[in-house]
Amino acid sequence: MATTSTASLASSPFPFITDEQFELLLANGRMARHHEARGELFDPHPVVKLFVPGSGATWLLTFVDPGSPSMAFGLADLGFPEMGFVSLDELEEIRRGGEMPLEYDRGFRADKPLSHYARDARRAGRIVT
Repeated sequence: MATTSTASLASSPFPFITDEQFELLLANGRMARHHEARGELFDPHPVVKLFVPGSGATWLLTFVDPGSPSMAFGLADLGFPEMGFVSLDELEEIRRGGEMPLEYDRGFRADKPLSHYARDARRAGRIVT
Protein backbone atom coordinates (compact mmCIF):
# COMPACT_ATOMS: atom_id res chain seq x y z
CA MET A 1 0.00 0.00 0.00
CA ALA A 2 1.44 3.37 -1.00
CA THR A 3 1.62 6.11 1.58
CA THR A 4 1.68 9.81 1.05
CA SER A 5 3.45 12.40 3.12
CA THR A 6 1.27 14.44 5.42
CA ALA A 7 3.89 17.17 5.84
CA SER A 8 2.63 20.39 4.38
CA LEU A 9 4.69 23.16 2.94
CA ALA A 10 4.14 26.77 3.82
CA SER A 11 2.01 28.34 1.13
CA SER A 12 3.74 31.11 -0.72
CA PRO A 13 1.71 34.32 -0.79
CA PHE A 14 3.78 35.44 -3.78
CA PRO A 15 3.12 34.09 -7.30
CA PHE A 16 6.78 34.52 -8.23
CA ILE A 17 7.95 32.15 -5.44
CA THR A 18 6.82 28.52 -5.33
CA ASP A 19 5.55 26.91 -2.13
CA GLU A 20 8.69 24.76 -1.95
CA GLN A 21 10.97 27.77 -2.40
CA PHE A 22 9.03 29.71 0.24
CA GLU A 23 9.37 26.85 2.73
CA LEU A 24 13.14 26.75 2.09
CA LEU A 25 13.36 30.53 2.50
CA LEU A 26 11.51 30.26 5.84
CA ALA A 27 13.74 27.39 7.01
CA ASN A 28 16.82 29.46 6.15
CA GLY A 29 15.28 32.39 8.02
CA ARG A 30 14.94 30.27 11.15
CA MET A 31 18.56 29.13 10.74
CA ALA A 32 19.70 32.74 10.23
CA ARG A 33 18.07 33.71 13.54
CA HIS A 34 19.69 30.75 15.27
CA HIS A 35 23.15 31.63 13.97
CA GLU A 36 22.69 35.32 14.72
CA ALA A 37 21.73 34.54 18.33
CA ARG A 38 24.97 32.58 18.67
CA GLY A 39 27.06 35.28 16.99
CA GLU A 40 27.81 33.01 14.05
CA LEU A 41 27.96 33.77 10.34
CA PHE A 42 25.20 32.20 8.23
CA ASP A 43 25.96 32.11 4.51
CA PRO A 44 23.46 29.84 2.76
CA HIS A 45 23.09 29.18 -0.94
CA PRO A 46 20.42 31.30 -2.64
CA VAL A 47 17.05 29.58 -2.91
CA VAL A 48 15.47 31.56 -5.72
CA LYS A 49 16.58 33.86 -8.52
CA LEU A 50 14.07 36.53 -9.52
CA PHE A 51 14.54 38.73 -12.57
CA VAL A 52 12.82 41.15 -14.90
CA PRO A 53 13.14 39.89 -18.49
CA GLY A 54 14.99 42.24 -20.80
CA SER A 55 16.56 44.21 -17.97
CA GLY A 56 19.43 43.75 -15.56
CA ALA A 57 17.14 43.69 -12.49
CA THR A 58 17.96 40.49 -10.61
CA TRP A 59 17.53 39.19 -7.07
CA LEU A 60 19.12 36.11 -5.45
CA LEU A 61 17.18 35.41 -2.26
CA THR A 62 18.48 33.28 0.61
CA PHE A 63 15.89 33.64 3.38
CA VAL A 64 12.75 35.35 4.58
CA ASP A 65 12.37 36.72 8.08
CA PRO A 66 10.09 34.28 9.96
CA GLY A 67 8.65 37.19 11.95
CA SER A 68 7.96 39.22 8.81
CA PRO A 69 7.82 36.76 5.89
CA SER A 70 7.36 39.49 3.32
CA MET A 71 10.95 40.63 3.97
CA ALA A 72 13.58 38.60 2.13
CA PHE A 73 17.35 38.81 2.36
CA GLY A 74 19.67 38.38 -0.57
CA LEU A 75 21.71 39.98 -3.30
CA ALA A 76 19.94 42.51 -5.50
CA ASP A 77 21.09 44.14 -8.72
CA LEU A 78 19.15 47.18 -9.88
CA GLY A 79 22.09 48.74 -11.68
CA PHE A 80 24.66 47.81 -9.08
CA PRO A 81 24.80 44.68 -6.89
CA GLU A 82 24.20 44.99 -3.15
CA MET A 83 23.18 42.70 -0.30
CA GLY A 84 20.26 43.50 1.96
CA PHE A 85 16.55 43.06 2.57
CA VAL A 86 13.84 43.51 -0.04
CA SER A 87 10.09 43.79 0.47
CA LEU A 88 8.35 40.99 -1.40
CA ASP A 89 5.07 42.87 -0.93
CA GLU A 90 6.52 45.82 -2.84
CA LEU A 91 7.78 43.56 -5.63
CA GLU A 92 4.31 42.02 -5.88
CA GLU A 93 2.64 45.45 -6.01
CA ILE A 94 4.93 46.53 -8.84
CA ARG A 95 4.44 43.20 -10.65
CA ARG A 96 0.65 43.34 -10.30
CA GLY A 97 0.57 46.96 -11.43
CA GLY A 98 2.23 45.92 -14.69
CA GLU A 99 5.31 48.01 -13.96
CA MET A 100 7.62 44.99 -14.26
CA PRO A 101 7.07 41.39 -15.34
CA LEU A 102 8.85 39.77 -12.39
CA GLU A 103 9.65 36.08 -12.88
CA TYR A 104 11.67 33.39 -11.16
CA ASP A 105 14.38 31.54 -13.04
CA ARG A 106 13.13 27.95 -13.22
CA GLY A 107 16.57 26.69 -14.24
CA PHE A 108 18.55 28.40 -11.48
CA ARG A 109 20.42 26.05 -9.15
CA ALA A 110 22.75 27.72 -6.68
CA ASP A 111 26.17 26.11 -6.53
CA LYS A 112 27.80 28.36 -3.93
CA PRO A 113 26.95 30.51 -0.89
CA LEU A 114 25.50 33.99 -1.30
CA SER A 115 28.78 35.64 -0.29
CA HIS A 116 30.47 34.07 -3.34
CA TYR A 117 27.77 35.41 -5.67
CA ALA A 118 28.23 38.84 -4.05
CA ARG A 119 32.01 38.68 -4.53
CA ASP A 120 31.60 37.68 -8.18
CA ALA A 121 28.97 40.40 -8.70
CA ARG A 122 31.30 43.07 -7.31
CA ARG A 123 34.02 41.94 -9.71
CA ALA A 124 31.72 41.79 -12.74
CA GLY A 125 29.59 44.82 -11.84
CA ARG A 126 26.44 42.70 -12.01
CA ILE A 127 25.03 39.41 -10.70
CA VAL A 128 26.52 36.46 -12.55
CA THR A 129 24.87 33.04 -12.23
